Amino acid sequence: MTDQLLILGTGDSMGVPRVYCECEICDEARTGGSNRRLRSAVRLTSAAGYLWIDCGPDWAEQMEAAEQREMEQALLTHAHFDHMAGLPEWADACRWTGRKGNLYAPEDVLDTVRERYPWLERNLDYHAIGDEWVFGEWRITKHKMCHGKNGFSYAYRLEKPDFVWAYCPDSINLQQEEKAFLSGLDLLILGTSYYHEAADFHTRSVYDMTEAAELLAEIRPGRTLYTHMSHGVDIRADYPLPAQTAMAEKGMTIELRR
Repeated sequence: MTDQLLILGTGDSMGVPRVYCECEICDEARTGGSNRRLRSAVRLTSAAGYLWIDCGPDWAEQMEAAEQREMEQALLTHAHFDHMAGLPEWADACRWTGRKGNLYAPEDVLDTVRERYPWLERNLDYHAIGDEWVFGEWRITKHKMCHGKNGFSYAYRLEKPDFVWAYCPDSINLQQEEKAFLSGLDLLILGTSYYHEAADFHTRSVYDMTEAAELLAEIRPGRTLYTHMSHGVDIRADYPLPAQTAMAEKGMTIELRR
């Protein structure tokens, strides 16, 4: 069986539509259109089972869409609301099924989860990952990435002999060491909140697509999918994107092989 990646959500921290907004994109999303975006998350399927990366506030809806009744394991990129707010629902599901879930993250991320949700360890087992972790045949390494005004997040690089990909939903202004971590990839999932964001660069936390194009020209992944998109992005638009680059869509499945 070829390992697969399922795109569960492609939205930024607030998702699309914004409850307060009546822009064209939000109105289209409100009617069930193609711009309806749940918070960003993916699911890796391999011989070792399912591994979710991130567990945000849309977790239950994403589980229903994936026709998945139980979740055994998840890996967090960082402890921001849009990436971990589904943990209480997951833990409650584990309570009712009587099967503990397994939450993997760097120790500092788990510490923040404990502060926010001190009761979850009754139903979730926490596992601090070091510099390297193995999930089935995948060798997974982590690296702190600049998240602009929001501090940092982790990106994950997943490698097998026949495929290398990385998940980096929240980053901006990456320096050489961070860029090196994202080099030599067959596939990059990269967060880009707008096509072009007008706000001052130093007040921001995620690349826009024009800046991401410059990054891709340096690190040269084989294929790139943009995620973490706000209501400033219209999935129907024909933006000028680099070759082998596209906007991810909910429900998209990618076979992880060359």
